[in-house]
Parts: sequence; structure tokens; C-alpha cells
Amino acid sequence: MKKTFFAAAFTLFLGVMLSLAPLAAQAQCSMCKSQVEAARQERDDYDVAGLNKGILYIMTVPYILMGAVGYFWYRRTHPKAVKA
Repeated sequence: MKKTFFAAAFTLFLGVMLSLAPLAAQAQCSMCKSQVEAARQERDDYDVAGLNKGILYIMTVPYILMGAVGYFWYRRTHPKAVKA
């Protein structure tokens, strides 16, 4: 019962923190914003598709690393059942 309560509390806490993350993330990319604004002042038809692809590429690396660590942690803590 106690383990279930802590798991539920942690899940709720994690959900609240992740739902608030976009509010904090809006002001995090000041360098990207300043680059786009400067490029748009120089040219009106500036295409930001390359910048967006670069941001997505850089963003995927931490998620892949976290997924790999989570997978190996899960495999280590949940050994396979031996077939009899």
C-alpha cells in the first residue's frame, strides 16, 4: 500500500512538473530568437525551417540517452523469469 501511494504521488508530481515545463521553456532560447530576428531584419523572406530542424536534432539526443538509461535500468531491475 505504501509503495503504491509513493508511486502515485511521484507520478502526480512528475505530471504537474511536466505540464508546467512549457511555461518555463518559452524564455529559454534567447540565442535562437535573436538570430531569427536579426535574419528577418536583413531579409523579409527568411526561412526558419533549417533552424527548426537543427533544434529538433539537438533536442533528440538527450531523449535517446534517457531512453537508453531507462531501458537498461529496467532490464537490470526486472530479470527474465526462468522457464521450468
